[in-house]
Amino acid sequence: MSDSSVSRKRSKWDEDEDEPSLPQNPPPKRRTKQKPAQGSTSVTPTPPPQPYISQLHSHYVPPRTHHPPIMPSRSVYCYERLNQIEEGSYGVVFRARDKQTGDIVALKKLKLDEEKNGFPITALREVNALMTCRHENVVGIREVVVGDTLTQVFVVMDFIEHDLKSLLTLMPSPFLQSEIKTLMLQLLSAVGHCHSNWILHRDLKTSNLLMNNRGTIKVADFGLARRYGDPVGVGGMTQLVVTLWYRAPEILLGATTYSTAVDMWSVGCIFAELIMKEPLFQAKGEIELLSMIFKLLGPPTSDSWPEYSTLPLAKTISLPSPQPPQFRQKFPYLTAAGIDLLMSLLMYDPDRRITAEEALEHPYFTESPFPKHPDLFGSFPSAAAGEKKRALWSPSAPRAADHKLLTDFDAPNS
Repeated sequence: MSDSSVSRKRSKWDEDEDEPSLPQNPPPKRRTKQKPAQGSTSVTPTPPPQPYISQLHSHYVPPRTHHPPIMPSRSVYCYERLNQIEEGSYGVVFRARDKQTGDIVALKKLKLDEEKNGFPITALREVNALMTCRHENVVGIREVVVGDTLTQVFVVMDFIEHDLKSLLTLMPSPFLQSEIKTLMLQLLSAVGHCHSNWILHRDLKTSNLLMNNRGTIKVADFGLARRYGDPVGVGGMTQLVVTLWYRAPEILLGATTYSTAVDMWSVGCIFAELIMKEPLFQAKGEIELLSMIFKLLGPPTSDSWPEYSTLPLAKTISLPSPQPPQFRQKFPYLTAAGIDLLMSLLMYDPDRRITAEEALEHPYFTESPFPKHPDLFGSFPSAAAGEKKRALWSPSAPRAADHKLLTDFDAPNS
């Protein structure tokens, strides 16, 4: 059977059938020791040659026998498929149950059908980033399982009930300021942990922030994440990162070397979205997005962004007339400390943009109202778990077209 026929074979996991009966391997035969024939002299066996040990081998490195053994991946049929959650550009996500423990998990099936150059580098980066950035506010990776074909590879992760974008769409009213502070502290803690482990997420947005029914959010979808070094951007970094509405201006203007500041710009956009209950920059293209950024922040100057003129696309952009920032007009109910934090996140110069560690110490989080404990958050029906939205009844004022006005002629006689 050729490789192409194997890759086109549909898995029973896709067809949602019962677990197939796998053939049982016969037990290995026990090797018996041969006895020497009578009359023959026993010959002492020659000891096997000892491996060559270099004199330059450091005594800090443990012997090879002390390294953990390489274990094979489990089968995807160890899980019971429940329902499909969503399908993205890098894979399909299912909700499943571990048949052994009963745990509910999320299975992300990697898209390997169109791959011609082996295992996709994005999947390797995602698994590596999730294993490196283990944190209470980063979605947990459990294992990688395989199916019965070459294209059946699944990443097993913790199941989280909601994503923040869907919640903002379905919620009747936006989060309270105390709740926004709690969510932002968790997000900044997760992003700071990733950056301290030299991992750039490069696709932070509300749809990639998962939230459970206990007020805890977890950063997910590390498909665009990659490890970076110091100096940043050695060898060049791609510009095709970050969803448009959350993309930093230096990337929009063609920068090929960027740092953790691109993630912090996305955090600022998420902060504004939590306040407004809708995305801050809903642009249809990059030029429109730059225009919206210039309108909110004011056009960049030599003081606010000294390196603006050196960016590849700076000369192709015509700047509007100078104007002051419009943060106070855009966010009239945000405190002065909140405006300062938002402006520090949405700052032109990447070198002066606030870091995650600095943002965690900002006075905005220590002023009233204080951050709400996650256990006090309300719960919502989970669309990912197949739960239907409960119908909420609220009284509404009658319309004039539906009800006649009470006049003196209609009034009952007293």
